[in-house]
This record gives sequence, C-alpha cells and structure tokens, in this order.
Amino acid sequence: MEIIFGRNKKEQLVPVPATVTGKIPTWLQGTLLRNGPGMHTVGVSKYNHWFDGLALLHSFSIRDGEVFYRSKYLQSDTYNANIEANKIVVSEFGTMAYPDPCKNIFSKAFSYLSHTIPDFTDNCLINVMKCGDDFYATTETNYIRKINPQTLETLEKVDYRKYVAVNLATSHPHYDEAGNVLNMGTSIVDKGRTKYVIFKIPATAPGTKKKGKSPLKHAEAFCSIPSRSLLSPSYYHSFGVTENYVIFLEQPFKLDILKMATAYVRGVSWASCMSFHREDKTYIHIIDQRTKKPVPTKFYTDPMVVFHHVNAYEEDGCVLFDVIAYEDSSLYELFYLANLNQNFEENSRMTSVPTLKRFAVPLHVDKNAELGSNLIKVATTRATALKEKDGYVYCQPEVLYEGLELPRINYAHNGKPYRYIFAAEVQWSPIPTKILKYDVLTKSSLKWGEECCWPAEPVFVPTPGAKDEDDGVILSAIVSTDPQKLPFLLVLDAKNFTELARASVDADLHLDLHGLFIPDADWDAEKQTPAETREDENSDAPLTPQA
Repeated sequence: MEIIFGRNKKEQLVPVPATVTGKIPTWLQGTLLRNGPGMHTVGVSKYNHWFDGLALLHSFSIRDGEVFYRSKYLQSDTYNANIEANKIVVSEFGTMAYPDPCKNIFSKAFSYLSHTIPDFTDNCLINVMKCGDDFYATTETNYIRKINPQTLETLEKVDYRKYVAVNLATSHPHYDEAGNVLNMGTSIVDKGRTKYVIFKIPATAPGTKKKGKSPLKHAEAFCSIPSRSLLSPSYYHSFGVTENYVIFLEQPFKLDILKMATAYVRGVSWASCMSFHREDKTYIHIIDQRTKKPVPTKFYTDPMVVFHHVNAYEEDGCVLFDVIAYEDSSLYELFYLANLNQNFEENSRMTSVPTLKRFAVPLHVDKNAELGSNLIKVATTRATALKEKDGYVYCQPEVLYEGLELPRINYAHNGKPYRYIFAAEVQWSPIPTKILKYDVLTKSSLKWGEECCWPAEPVFVPTPGAKDEDDGVILSAIVSTDPQKLPFLLVLDAKNFTELARASVDADLHLDLHGLFIPDADWDAEKQTPAETREDENSDAPLTPQA
C-alpha cells in the first residue's frame, strides 16, 4: 500500500492520451473532474494524516471515444507558502505547523474567544462545487478556490465569511433544479452563540442575466440552529435535503473550541481537539424550507458518526433519509499515515463498519398517541419512531447494508424517492476494494472488482433522455498496485455493472476523494459542435455538472 499513501504524486500538466480498450458510449462527452490529497512531504517535513495532503486536481476529458488525462496541484496560498519555505508552514487538521512567529496563522487579538479561532488553510482538497457559471475546489474551512475546470488553473480565493457568518462549511452542497446551491456551515461564538447556519447561493446574480457575474455576494443565510453546546459544536461532513426539508444530524462527534483555540501554543493538532461522546445522543433536526424554521419535535437516535448522507425524501407524512453510519469516530484514526504505511493490514483494520441505515421521521406527532408507540406507518421501511415524554421521539433505523462508503446516486432523484445507490465497498480496511450498486427496493447488489485495483468514488452519468433511474454509466478512477498494470478510468454500464471500457493512462494517479462530471459546454444551445468546443481548450464557456 505504500505505493498509494504518503508518496508525492507527479503533476501531469500536459494532457496525455489514454489507451482505450472496449467502447465508450458515443453520447458520453465531457470531463470527470476529481480532487484529493497528492503531496504529503514538503522538503524534510511530512504531514501526519492522509487528509492533510496538498490538493491535487485531476481530470479525464472524454470526447468521441477518446480520453485525455491531466493533473495539477491547486495553487493555494497554503501550497505556495509551503513550497516557498520548502517545508510545511501552514497547519492542517492533523498536522500543526510552526512558521515564523511574525507570520503566525492565528489572529492577533486574543481578547475575545471568537478572535482566537485560527485562520484556516485554503488547501481545498475534498470536493469540487459548481456555483453559478464557476467551479470551486472546496474543503471544510471558510475558504474555497475558484478553478478553471478545463485547464485546472487555480483562480481567486473566496472567503465565505464575506457573505455568510461561518467559520466552517461542508464540501457536500446540494443543488436544486434551478441550480441554486444549498449548504451548511458552523458559526463559532458569533455574538455569544455558536450555531449551525443553512445558506443558499442563487444560480445567477439577481437582476442580471449576464454570464460571469458571481452570485456569491447574494448568498443568504436563511436558517440557523443553535448548537446544544456553546463551546462544543458537532462535526458534520454533509446533510440531507428533500423537496421541502433539510435534514441535519447534530452528532456527538464534537469540536472543543477552547482546545482548538489553544492548540498552537500547546503544540497539538486540531484533530486532537475532536472527540466522540458515546454517552450522548444524536439529534435529528428537520428544517422546513418554506417556513425557514426547524420542526419543533425533538427527534433523536443513538450516538453515531455520519460522514455521508445518501438521499432523503418525503412519504406519507414522514421524512425518510439514508446515511452511512459508524458506531464511533475511529475511521479518522485509520487515515494517519503511520497506520496506512506500516503494517497496513493490522493498523488499518476497521473497528466500526460503515453501515447503510434508513431513518424515518414523522412530520406530525399525534398528541393522543400512547407513549412508546411507533409513529411510523410507512409500509416501505422497518424504521421506527417511538413517542416519548416531553416532546421527544426516539428514532430507530432500519439497517440496509454493511460495508459501503462514498455513496452516489442519480442526482435527478436527489430529495425524491429513489432505488439505486452507487458506492465503494469497504471490508476490513477503509480503502475501497470494489464498486457496488445497491438496490434499496430488492436489497440486492451488483459488484465490480479486480485484483490489486483500488477504485475511487463511483460517479453516475445518465444517458441523455434516460427514463430509467439506472440508465447511464458509472465512472471511477482506478489506482493499481500491480506494476504491470497502468491506472485507468473505468466505464461501467450502470444497469448490469458490466465493463464497457477502460482508459489506461501512463501517469501518476492518486487516490482522490470527491468530484463531479461536467458534460461538454452547452454546445447544442450555442449552436456549436463538439469539435468546435474541443478546439478551444481554454474556453470558459458555461458548464453544467452532474452532481
């Protein structure tokens, strides 16, 4: 596994053609754009955690059955400062750096707690977000970096705090049918309160139809939820949405703000300031998008850690939502490089298996229902919601599948009833070994796997005009630890999971985290042809993501 973890990856600045075997569908025209850590050593200094590595963007451009690959490091302020110093001088979550005191990453004023929160990194290594006509590399801090999705060039740095009061934000926003972005962030000790903020960014800047105008300045914080603890807010990586509701899990995996504010002077990482409180509950917040207020009923479930929501929808007066849940926070520990690179099979064996769970939450609670009675009458799930005293409802999930992560769906079904989940299968280690299609209706699955192959998150791309939910292809970048086998882009038929094609590239591929597929620019609407679009490699024509 050392070939994958800890070794710096080389950029592929000039697009390299792939060797295609099989046949790529003629309708598949666009770019798979991915993001993840690619550099873990700068000079003689090393990052402690795999999630700390410097962001490396890479893309597979697919046109007329041909594939071209390129990669480029995100030219963030963090990257440039580290490279210039030839050592790690900007702290990441699992690695505390100690730069010149005059360039301290902390705010100068320590008179108020809110001023002691560090100025976080802009090493945006987790995902790619579309906002208006632009694309941004994202992480979980208040910074995002605009990028050119065709050249992978890094553009301006954006601070969410200029538009909404958040110190942290998720890398898993949602998009509605109009293209508006919905996201969540945490506002730490703002005016004496710590709260979770739901905000919306419009698809276009109001009052203008001109392309290129960023809608970020029109971001609206339309709902906030007070943290149950002023100085220990919940960590969260994603959230769920339906047509009318937002689902947020306030879980007992918490940030200790006092420890975080003093981490630098104590010589510890920010990761050490997070802890799982197994004696606490997980609170389920259901926010009505129409009233912009939470549903008043107090829903909760057992302590758990959720990184990825899968999907959510409304049925028979209930909100049903599916998540990948862990019994504790041990997953993060497994990704320390010391565990990944030394005695991999022993140190990275999972103690908590990622489990697909379905929850059902009643939107209206019958006041006359008996205490202890099940409020869920939906026939499609065995999940229960038991009425308790003082307005509390205990939600017990239905377990659907064990051993999958990095879930994706046909995003046209986001927030709606759906049937298929495309995910990476994980068994004894957190590193995916197979790609899986799970049918939530029949509880059956299909799998693809190959010896010495480590797949990335699978991305579903629908066939144009498709009527069936699984009519399309699955794309996944495959890293190989077989020296006789080049890494490749895998193309699967999403219906039967048979291999349609693979595009092998002679390049230094890295395991990534998340990304999206961008269909070729609206050349139909612009009366262009694919060839015309292809000739202009540096075109900034608007692109539409398949989230």
